[in-house]
Amino acid sequence: MTARLAVDIGGTFTDLAIERGIGEDTDRWTAKVLTTPHAPELGVLEGVRVVLGRAGLQPADISVVIHGTTLATNAVIERKGAKTALLTTDGFRDVLALGNESRYDQYDLNIELPQPLVPRRWRVTVPERLDNEGHVLRALDEDAVRRQLDVLRAEGIESLAIGFLHSFVNPAHERRAAAIVRQVWPELPVSLSSEVSPEMREWERFSTTVANAYVQPKMASYLHRLEDGLRASGLTCPLFLMLSGGGLTTLETAARFPIRLVESGPAGGAIFAAHVARQKGWQKVLSFDMGGTTAKVCLVDEFAPQAARSFEVARVGRFKKGSGLPLRIPVIEMVEIGAGGGSIAHLDSMGRIQVGPESAGADPGPACYGRGGKQPAVTDANLLLGRYEPDLFAGGALKLHPGAAKDAMGAEVGARLNLSPEMAALGVVEMVDENMANAARVHAIESGKGYEGRAIIAFGGGGPVHGYRVAEKIGVTRLLVPSGAGVGSAIGFLRAPVAYEVVKSLYQRFASFDLDAVNALLASMSAEASAVVAEGSFGAPSTEHRLAFMRYVGQGHEIAVAIPVRELTKDDVAAIRAAYDVEYTRFYDRPVPGSDVEILSFAVTVATVVEEVKPIAPVHDAPAPKPVRVQAVRDTATGEVAEWAVYDRAALAQGAEVPGPCIVAENETSTLVGPGWRCRMDGLGYLELTRGTH
Repeated sequence: MTARLAVDIGGTFTDLAIERGIGEDTDRWTAKVLTTPHAPELGVLEGVRVVLGRAGLQPADISVVIHGTTLATNAVIERKGAKTALLTTDGFRDVLALGNESRYDQYDLNIELPQPLVPRRWRVTVPERLDNEGHVLRALDEDAVRRQLDVLRAEGIESLAIGFLHSFVNPAHERRAAAIVRQVWPELPVSLSSEVSPEMREWERFSTTVANAYVQPKMASYLHRLEDGLRASGLTCPLFLMLSGGGLTTLETAARFPIRLVESGPAGGAIFAAHVARQKGWQKVLSFDMGGTTAKVCLVDEFAPQAARSFEVARVGRFKKGSGLPLRIPVIEMVEIGAGGGSIAHLDSMGRIQVGPESAGADPGPACYGRGGKQPAVTDANLLLGRYEPDLFAGGALKLHPGAAKDAMGAEVGARLNLSPEMAALGVVEMVDENMANAARVHAIESGKGYEGRAIIAFGGGGPVHGYRVAEKIGVTRLLVPSGAGVGSAIGFLRAPVAYEVVKSLYQRFASFDLDAVNALLASMSAEASAVVAEGSFGAPSTEHRLAFMRYVGQGHEIAVAIPVRELTKDDVAAIRAAYDVEYTRFYDRPVPGSDVEILSFAVTVATVVEEVKPIAPVHDAPAPKPVRVQAVRDTATGEVAEWAVYDRAALAQGAEVPGPCIVAENETSTLVGPGWRCRMDGLGYLELTRGTH
């Protein structure tokens, strides 16, 4: 029986999971190895060797490899991408710098705005012009394109973005310019806005295209090195990449549009949480994924993660919308903050404890790793609070050094606050928990939702460690830690469908709706998405979903309305118009009578069918095992030290329940059950924590 392998590269650890079988008869093996930042594929290949050894499998037994990574995001955040230029229409050189002229903080006189990825000297223009319907007002000056390429070659440019005005309606000029580039400079990577983000709004379209060009050389090189390394190790099966929107795609598509990978790792975590929620029958949950570098929270309702049409990366202002670089890509909507096990603790100018966003990463890592790190991180703080057994961290693969953690915490935090290293560690952990709880509050408020009746699904190496305290802070009384939680995002990759979304703009008003034009556009979008999915679905059945993004004439924001997956008729047009009023009323209580509605863009998604999840059967109570040991743990809520029982997760039978405070340990993580909480093993082998009488 063949098996499937998933790999998730994080800032600190690379997680791997192998599954063999179907449904309840599935066997799983996992591994967690340190990431190798200088050459990420080396960590992947080492992890593959380890997890295959644990599974007792050969490379030929693997039928598919699914991969997700944050390398594209990190390249943008750290400004470590290619030397990128933008070729655009005369008069629009400064669109990237002007943005939409909004301020994310109206009252900050010293506001810092995000700097474009392309400096002004590398933003060059050529004469050409299309009108808003795609008609040529001024032909492309091909000689000007060649002259500008000479300038860019002299500047040492490594990647080129081409974005012309109104090219989302008519891409002819962009395609001709790209053809000239291939003639005179064939080795230069080129990204076209009409392919990367064919939607109206120049700033977002140009920004997305530039970001794609900025990360493309690095990502394409990495992906092909990884493919070569896997092939050399005997893995000849297909390689798929996780997209930010929650679907899978081929390596060739990912290398062409790497900007769609910016949230691929976190997206796998949200897919994992949604799958677990469906298994439990829980309609409303919060996905809480805490890794080595960041923590991610995502609302999951009706078994589907919250999705968005746009995303901001490299925000200048924390939690402040509008302070980052805009990307118009399909994405699972979440809040991500620098609060992971490797996040560095320090004091700000006012002597307050701060955590992150800087991370010790995998090299050198937290001080307790014994790899040369001198700055205290969250993992050091947890170790000093007694939450980890030094000899058993990461299943015993990584021995921790309490002395190094104590020295770093004392020198950088404790001494300056006149606190012992242990009390300084308590402050660090309480601060990081509050940061994560605050991120969860902001996410809910921005989404117009709350936490009443909602459960938390905690995973990642740090999620089960910090989950109960975050739950207390946001008022949640139920927490679930699935099996394989330490590598949850990797397991999520194995639950994702092969999928692709195509979005294109075609301005329409219902008063003058052009049925033929809309049907022709939707048919071409469906064919494009279906072709990409067919490359990796191997004949698996697929489904299609279509959306129209609409608003009342004169408004500034659109609402997505589902439309039929077939050729539209006049009756459909009236029904879609009525559906918009219903959807608008759901958001804003009442429609706007007498106002015409305009459609700005359409989206078509094709995805393979996800297998059904059977509900779990109830389990009878079972006796709790004896603790394997006790640990002296300092409670962050009270500051008191007490002996906490430690249980081996593998020894807990279905239906067994243990009272808090205690620790349920496993190889990739540990679940902390705080005072006032109880932990029960359910019929799926998941740890369900409840607080109080619930």
